[in-house]
Amino acid sequence: MIHDSAIISKNAEIPDDIEMGVNCIIGDNVKIGKKCILHDNVRIVGNTTIGNGNIFFSNSVIGEVPQDKKYSGEETFLIIGDNNTFREFVTINSGTLTGGGKTVIGSKNWVMAYVHIAHDCNIGDYNTFANCTQLAGHVNIQNNVILGGFTGVHQFCTLGSFSITGISSVILKDVFPFTKVMGNRAKLFGLNLEGIKRAEFNNLEVLDIKDTYKNFFNSSLRYEDAKKTIKNIKNSKISDIILNFIDISCKGIVR
Repeated sequence: MIHDSAIISKNAEIPDDIEMGVNCIIGDNVKIGKKCILHDNVRIVGNTTIGNGNIFFSNSVIGEVPQDKKYSGEETFLIIGDNNTFREFVTINSGTLTGGGKTVIGSKNWVMAYVHIAHDCNIGDYNTFANCTQLAGHVNIQNNVILGGFTGVHQFCTLGSFSITGISSVILKDVFPFTKVMGNRAKLFGLNLEGIKRAEFNNLEVLDIKDTYKNFFNSSLRYEDAKKTIKNIKNSKISDIILNFIDISCKGIVR
């Protein structure tokens, strides 16, 4: 069902089963998958491709040009996966050429009101962004991350899988997987034990997580030497999560 007041470009690709509320605007190069719901006053523009089953609440603005002074009208993109929820007043920008040309959002993310995701961010799956979380450009959020309300993340930072930030945290460095950080500037407050419990890791996996944490944060090992200990992790699932983080970490680690 599409409300009569919606403005939809003839060049946009939308499915027959879309639900679209009052005063929605869909731009020329937008592609939207099946079973998506757009509440009132949603604006989706730019070179934006959206998967199936996404929900956009009122007044979200998706795919606008990046807030980057170097941007001068180049063709860049926003790609969104499946089954995400974007609450009221969420804003997501497309990429820039210098940042790879695209902003990418994975699947099954829960994005609460007033969240901003800037140009060239790369967001994985199953993440939760509490109200007023603000991501600068080029931020990487891996999988199963929880960002507390009013968290601000500096450009180029990476937050590893299963990490969590406290309310009003300011993130200026990378956040190691499975850890808990909070404060302005954010500091390390141990392992995200509740998140690890909810993820239902088995006992051996939890031991590997704890051993890795000790090597990186509670030992005299240098960072490069601590990385070598990952080879000793018995479970490939845990080692893959940590290695994926290390591969893109470039800002130093919150301690």
